[in-house]
Amino acid sequence: MISPLPPKFDFFAMFMFLGIVQGLFLAYFFISKKEANYLSNKFLGLILLSLALAITEIFLCYTNLMFYTLHLIDFAEPTNFLLAPLSYCYLQAKIYKDFDKKQFWHFAPFVFYVVYMWVIFYPQNINHKYNSYLQAYHPELPLLEDDMYLPYSWVFFFKDNVNELMFLQLLVYIVLSFLLIFNALKKESLSFWSKQNTTLAWCRRWLLQMVSIIVVFLVVKLNFKEDLGDHILAIHITLVIYSLSFHIVRQSIFFQSHASAEEKESKKKSYEKSSLTPEIEENTLQKLQKLMSTEKPFLSSEFSMPALAKMLNVSPHHLSQILNESLNQNFFEFAAQYRIEEAKKLLASREKAHLKIEEIAEMVGYNSKSAFNTSFKKLTGTTPSEFKKERKE
Repeated sequence: MISPLPPKFDFFAMFMFLGIVQGLFLAYFFISKKEANYLSNKFLGLILLSLALAITEIFLCYTNLMFYTLHLIDFAEPTNFLLAPLSYCYLQAKIYKDFDKKQFWHFAPFVFYVVYMWVIFYPQNINHKYNSYLQAYHPELPLLEDDMYLPYSWVFFFKDNVNELMFLQLLVYIVLSFLLIFNALKKESLSFWSKQNTTLAWCRRWLLQMVSIIVVFLVVKLNFKEDLGDHILAIHITLVIYSLSFHIVRQSIFFQSHASAEEKESKKKSYEKSSLTPEIEENTLQKLQKLMSTEKPFLSSEFSMPALAKMLNVSPHHLSQILNESLNQNFFEFAAQYRIEEAKKLLASREKAHLKIEEIAEMVGYNSKSAFNTSFKKLTGTTPSEFKKERKE
């Protein structure tokens, strides 16, 4: 089909193209880097891939190149329903090093929309796709006759309301993500704006970037008809991608599992004005060891930093300082160490041989089998099932 308009290349087109290249590069970097086998990085790579595909479609439409590739119209539209759940799963994996396979239901809307597009939209004739492009980006041009293989009816409800449905989904997952980060900060007795835990600080920063995308998306859709302002959204997403690139360059040991030099320095500064004395620290450590070995509060799934501090009669801030400086652990690492040791005893016990892995996970304070498996393998180098099997042999 001959294009009625010439290709358009300007500053916006160039900037979008740079965003596509950088997004695809980072996506490959996070997904394929062999020495970085962290689940959270895989999710982040998929997020960046989704963003890069979205920018690519906007780039083709904005530059009029879509006239030459009409079969690609709306090819990235299903990713609208991928960004929000991927971001939520990324934060969960980043904070808790956990992702339960049962949570794949988060991607049900994406799968549904992919099937919907393949059944309803993609089989349509080229004239229909040409008209779809014109209605979104060039409403001033005349439409072609369109003999759709399916009549325009309620079946196009989802496609006609894709922006509204995407916006609603984003809002839901932003709330869920906020609660996820807030609860993690609460367990370490930190404020929402605290920079003490750099992992949680980064998660907060990522959440705010997602909020900024929602805000720009809303402003664009309220001020432009159809998709005429999508290039502005693409520019903003490109800025988010480059912001992430800057963070990676600045934090060259991004993929290390232990605390970075930056994190240690941040913690050191946060404790400079602490009233914790060597006597209080030594006394608290003794009480801590006795409490953990006799009362075993870590067996409860409600075990938290404030609760433990209350048992020891110290402030959560002092307890956090003791764990970081004396034991070189954060609260989650400290709790996992005791829980996994207890789990090893249960797995090796003949009296408990009838128990399932899920039951043992619950007995030592884990709410999900996947979180238990992840922590167990991280600390022992093997899975609970393999550990149990080895003890039987």
